[in-house]
Amino acid sequence: MAQTTERYGEWSLKRLMTEVVGSGHKSADDMDRLQAKEAFRRILDGEPDPTTLGAFWLANRWKRNTPEELAGYVDVMADGVETAAPNCDPVDCGANYDGKGRTALLGVASGLVAAAAGTPVVVHSGDRVPTQKQDAYKHVLDELGVRTELSSEESAAMADEVGFGFYYQPEFAPEVDALSDRRDRMGVRTFVNTVETLANPAEASVHLGSFYHLPYAKRIIDTFGESETADIDRVVMFQGLEGYDDIRPGSTKVAVWDRGGEMSDFDIETPEYGMDFESDDLGVGNVAADSAGITESILAGERDDHFADAVAVNAALRIYAGGDAEDIDSGLERARETLDSGEPASLLEDLQAF
Repeated sequence: MAQTTERYGEWSLKRLMTEVVGSGHKSADDMDRLQAKEAFRRILDGEPDPTTLGAFWLANRWKRNTPEELAGYVDVMADGVETAAPNCDPVDCGANYDGKGRTALLGVASGLVAAAAGTPVVVHSGDRVPTQKQDAYKHVLDELGVRTELSSEESAAMADEVGFGFYYQPEFAPEVDALSDRRDRMGVRTFVNTVETLANPAEASVHLGSFYHLPYAKRIIDTFGESETADIDRVVMFQGLEGYDDIRPGSTKVAVWDRGGEMSDFDIETPEYGMDFESDDLGVGNVAADSAGITESILAGERDDHFADAVAVNAALRIYAGGDAEDIDSGLERARETLDSGEPASLLEDLQAF
């Protein structure tokens, strides 16, 4: 029998590989919550040797993590997350931290439109997070001249003052950020790429995210249900561009869950909401710089093209997620009225002055 240490239990990553998860994607067993929690605690502490850690991460990738395992990881991560809850109870936007490389990142623009319409929004990311190490929320905000390397308390103050807040991973989750080098050496995504998007540093009651296939949305929703630390009452997810929280043009699924109920899903045709174009039409050459320029010009009322249409629909989804619109149609009407008012441009100025 494996030896139990004072800090850990008896399940080293090597033993988990040998006896539970390491036999291949068809024959591997799933871990229980305690095994998953012990594994991630060891990883965050830097205890496993690099070879064992890499094998464990690959084994989890091959077999796919269960909601119980992911919840265990989330709960251990929560021990090291420095949260700061703003008074406004915003919508938490949990986009992939490793960023986008081909299409515009519209979440800053759509978040400010939603905030101006009365739905506060917070976003969070790191800086060149593996594996893709592409442009994320931080980099667009940097291009806009917004302070990003904030403590959690400062991020919460930003959310209350502006209606839009940014939380910086190295500040609120230093244990996860410290894994960057090991994650980079893997060359592929690991379960850390999933759980870090669920960190919820603002202690929001609503989570907005994206998925490629609907079963992933169900797994995330079930993870929130299994978690002992995630206090989420509502989840809205949709099929996003490049794994980000910018909705994909065309026929797109939306999944909704409210605590105490079952997940529901429905299809929307984005042309019916003004997004009558292809994903490639949202392509840019430099994601951070071009997205910042697009954000400024749309909020200033200087362009009403397909990028502006996409911002309006994404703002509508945030307003709907926050419960401030009965459906996406009414959220879109509110978003367009807000864009016409010029108030989002004023909020961008407030954000830049914070």
